[in-house]
Amino acid sequence: MNSLLSSHTTLIIIITVIVSLLAWQNKEIMSKLIFYPPAVNKGEWYRFITHGFVHADSTHLLFNMFTLYFFGRAVERFFNQFLGGFGFVAVYLGAIIVAMIPSYLQHKNDPRYRSLGASGGVSAILFSFILMAPWSMLYLFAIVPIPAIVFAIAYVGYSIYANNKGNSNINHLAHLWGGAFGVVATILLSPSVLGHFFNALMHPSF
Repeated sequence: MNSLLSSHTTLIIIITVIVSLLAWQNKEIMSKLIFYPPAVNKGEWYRFITHGFVHADSTHLLFNMFTLYFFGRAVERFFNQFLGGFGFVAVYLGAIIVAMIPSYLQHKNDPRYRSLGASGGVSAILFSFILMAPWSMLYLFAIVPIPAIVFAIAYVGYSIYANNKGNSNINHLAHLWGGAFGVVATILLSPSVLGHFFNALMHPSF
């Protein structure tokens, strides 16, 4: 039990689930935590972080937390070599913040715009994993095997297409910037990862 709670991945998941459940029960909590540009313009900058701990519904929450659990455990030890053992938390929270900046700039004066969910942080962790193990098999819908690097290319392509199409409630822009932040943060913390990535690409292993 202690080893489980010592995992930053697990702690983030527990906190996110609790906050999301509370927000579903209390609309005022949801209103205070969700990302809302007009409120940010009035100085509520904390929303750049808190929006990552509330989710629209159980499917949204479960998908993000399942993905975070699977890939977070795989890369947490790597990140925690840095920043006094809090590298994983720093990268995760940093991605949540950075992933929302482009959307904020785009919708800064839009009173209809709202965004929520941990997708920016989760995308950062996912793409960091892909950078370290590009040929690892991911399983779409838990059954369809696909190499991580192929998934990454398809993910980026679809996110760009969906963002440009603009007919969705999903913040695809946050997915893109979160993933980019994860890649950049990983390389900055350990530049040798980039060489490992290209070497791995040249030697596929299935």
